[in-house]
Amino acid sequence: MAGFVRDDLPETEVQRQRDLYEPFTQALRELVDAGLRTLVDDDEIRAAQAEVEAITARLRARQLEGAYGVRFSAEGRGRPWGNAVVGLRNAVAPPLRIEHHPDRDGRVWSDFHLGAVYEGPPGLVHGGVSALLLDQLLGESAGAGGHPRMTATLTLSYRRATPLGDLRGEAWIERSEEHKTWCRGHLVGPEGVTVEAEGLFILPRWARERIAGDRPHPAPLFFE
Repeated sequence: MAGFVRDDLPETEVQRQRDLYEPFTQALRELVDAGLRTLVDDDEIRAAQAEVEAITARLRARQLEGAYGVRFSAEGRGRPWGNAVVGLRNAVAPPLRIEHHPDRDGRVWSDFHLGAVYEGPPGLVHGGVSALLLDQLLGESAGAGGHPRMTATLTLSYRRATPLGDLRGEAWIERSEEHKTWCRGHLVGPEGVTVEAEGLFILPRWARERIAGDRPHPAPLFFE
């Protein structure tokens, strides 16, 4: 499938890239937050804009064509560094660092912070952002025991407003049948559960066909 790239980088090179890009992407996140909340004068804004445009031109001197995709190794370890929720190289991502139960039974969780750039109603997380996070959490739950699965349906119930700040997300598998997995999860704020979600996740036909044919990994078995 397009977008899944087996590159078989040695772990030392993966770690070198992580050490390089993780702080760089965090600096971009800080820039976005600073740009949203700055109150400096007009001349300072214009000067900063010129500097940002110059940096952008430097970075565009050599870049990928299209999206980042998911890179993975022979062991099936995937690097979804362009992902909008967990991407190490995506400044849009909070990012969430999702923990998996050691038994790989589908239970996952994440403690994270959402700042001003994720605002919907004043002081609250945008409802679409909540959906984005829960889609990722449930999807990682569904794929925790084997091949990553993709969202077929996702239903959300907004129980109360989700405040900006420190939050927790949790997800777990309810049941599985062949290539289908049903999951549930929620977001938790200081006053309890704010959004609940349930979803159906499937192993796509193209992946099932390759697995049945004993072909090389068509996609990563698991993510970092």
